Order: sequence, then structure tokens, then C-alpha cells
Amino acid sequence: MPATKSSKQPAKKPSPKGRPQRGDLAPERVAAILKALDEAYPEVKCALTHRSPWELLVATILSAQCTDVRVNMVTPALFKRFPTPAAMSKATLPELEDLIRTTGFFRNKAKSIQGAGRKIVEEFKGKVPETLAELITIPGAARKTANVVLGVSFGKAEGVVVDTHVFRIARRLGLAKAETAEKVEQELMKVIPQDRWISFSHQLIHHGRQVCEARKPKCDRCNLEQLCHSKDKTWSS
Repeated sequence: MPATKSSKQPAKKPSPKGRPQRGDLAPERVAAILKALDEAYPEVKCALTHRSPWELLVATILSAQCTDVRVNMVTPALFKRFPTPAAMSKATLPELEDLIRTTGFFRNKAKSIQGAGRKIVEEFKGKVPETLAELITIPGAARKTANVVLGVSFGKAEGVVVDTHVFRIARRLGLAKAETAEKVEQELMKVIPQDRWISFSHQLIHHGRQVCEARKPKCDRCNLEQLCHSKDKTWSS
């Protein structure tokens, strides 16, 4: 009589310590990541120094391809000379270029912040608008900049800020796989609770600067290490 295959299924191997049982996007894993970020960065704030939505808007425009530290060195003199959208709209490009030269791409940025001042004065009565649809019409204010201003100045979570740090770490953690910031944002909006969008971005930005660096992440200092399966980890527990 021919032998019959056993109906018993092979026992599943236990999941390695710290790894999700239902994939990278399992709710319990996402919750564990958010908890770890809260523990590491409980009172995280925007790193750009500002006193108003207008100053934050300008600072965020200047932060493109530039460190926040450098922007914070430049903006005090800039805002002392041109403190309002109206004042900025009347500034000459050479004046602006001279003040923001060290932030890089200073000619384009000068045009953007001058244009931002004019747009806000002419179409928004001198006040920074509070909706995504309106903000992205302002020169220099793409979706990332708009999300920063909405989240920090107005407490509105209409999207997830995806800068280079958020892009890198979200992919390392397996929370996103897309190749562009715009698509990574859409992926994150599906897995991160909306009431965490604002803090999540700031936490990842700080984590990227302090621990999860681009070239050589400090995995031995990372409280997310056991939840991370990235191929470029430098250390594993």
C-alpha cells in the first residue's frame, strides 16, 4: 500500500526576537515603533527657530538642501531687516541674496521668499494661509514646506513631512518602499495614525540627525534596533 502524505503541517518557527509576526506593517509593530520614538524623543519640536508662521515658512524654504543649523544662523539678520511679508515683498534680490548666501541656491531662494512675501500680501491680506491648497500656491512652498507650516504653526495634520531623514528611516524600518518623497508620504499616511503625523516626522528627523545617520547608522545606540531589519545595519543585538 503506497505511503500517504501526513496531513500535519510543519510547526512554524518562532519569530526572532523583536521581529513582527505579520509583516513590517503589522499594527503591533507600528505601535512599537511609535512607542520607542516617544520614549526617545518625548517633547520633540521643530528645529527651525521662528516666532510666527511667516518666519517658519521662510525658514523652511531656506532649509532646502541646507542644514537647520545654518538656516538658524541666517534668519535673525534676515528677519530683523525684513520682518513681515510686506517688507520682504519690497526687498531687492541683491539684498536678499547677500543675507541668505550661505544657505546655498541663494538666487532661487531669494526669488522664492520675495515672491512669497508678495503673494501673501496680494492674495492673503498679509497672513500666511492655513490650508494646504493655498500654501502650495506660494512661491517656494511645495507640499513638504506646507506640511511643516500647517503642523507646527497651526496644529493641522494634512500630511506627513518627508525630508531626507524621514525618507531614509521610513524605508529602513520597512514602513515605506517608494522611491520618491511624495509616494513615501502617501505610504506613511496609510500606516501612521493621523494624530501622530506631526510628531512622527519631527521624531524621525531628530533620530536621523542623532542616531540613524545616512552613511553609518549608530545601531548600537538605537532603541529601534530590534524592530529594524535594514540591510545596512552596523550592529545587531
